[in-house]
Amino acid sequence: MKNYKIGLLRGDGIGPEIVDSAVRVLEAVGKKYDIGFTFTSYLIGGVAIDACGEPLPKETVDGCLQSDSVLLGAVGGPKWDNLAGNMRPEKALLGIRSAMGLFTNLRPAKLYPALKAECPLREDIVENGFDIMIVRELTGGIYFGERGYREGKYGEEAYDTESYSRMEIERIVRVAFETARKRRKKLTSIDKANVLETSRLWRKIVHEMANEYPDVEVSDMLVDNAAMQLVRNPSQFDVIVTSNMFGDILSDEASQITGSIGMLPSASLSDNTRGLYEPIHGSAPDIAGQNKANPIATILSASMMLLYAFNEREASEAIVSAVDKVLNQGLRTADLARGKDALTTVQMTDAIIENL
Repeated sequence: MKNYKIGLLRGDGIGPEIVDSAVRVLEAVGKKYDIGFTFTSYLIGGVAIDACGEPLPKETVDGCLQSDSVLLGAVGGPKWDNLAGNMRPEKALLGIRSAMGLFTNLRPAKLYPALKAECPLREDIVENGFDIMIVRELTGGIYFGERGYREGKYGEEAYDTESYSRMEIERIVRVAFETARKRRKKLTSIDKANVLETSRLWRKIVHEMANEYPDVEVSDMLVDNAAMQLVRNPSQFDVIVTSNMFGDILSDEASQITGSIGMLPSASLSDNTRGLYEPIHGSAPDIAGQNKANPIATILSASMMLLYAFNEREASEAIVSAVDKVLNQGLRTADLARGKDALTTVQMTDAIIENL
């Protein structure tokens, strides 16, 4: 039996509940496909601040680097909102991504047929559904650039610097091309090349690398137009590649047109097979500990982990299929129930396991 070491970062709010659901599903699918898992928990975010005085303890970083892969719940909450920027729970996310060398973020945005009624877009727009993969650069750009305060023309001012090197752009664009080759062979590169020098370099490199992938259709789109096109005609997109900040914003927009942010997983990857897998939603402190959270995004994140980290395609597809079956049966958690009977977190997890 193969055995994988999984680091668990349960975090804050609903994080422990949804990670525990994913663990149950992994254990169930492991029994079916003869896969073993060893789970080790580490502190991150607000709970780490409370216990250790910092959002990302060294023990957590070391543990994640020694794991075969990492599953994350969510961090943050009102309790820690007034802390200094370098002490906020969210700072731990940037830290762990940097420590693990996670420069690629894969965020699928898929409209499940059973959830078309939950999509806020007009029925004619989503009649044929959509299935988008957003490839976001994760460790460069304005989030990691030089920043600070200074005296400016009008007194005190703050600044944040956007910069990208050729190496950073090439490696994320290559991931996007390779991803497009495995899907519908269509890549849209999103930038702001009419204004930003970083975007002009980005676009130049995309065009250069397109020569290596003649089988992939490539187009450029300005980020403001992309934001409009996502709600006007989302099915036009297959794979989107973009910078850290643009990807952060557009992937959150894309999540909203799928019907529920509680459905969407993500994978953060490096040059090696180790990665960090997490739902794209937050810690939802208003429902924490109430057994109401939708665990599907975290469960699908575990499915992505099986595929991308371990190449366990059958087990990964079995989880996706089980989620499809549950949705087609009309089973919903509170975020999707629309006044009907809602399943608890545990009940939804039970139903997915039963459909494995």
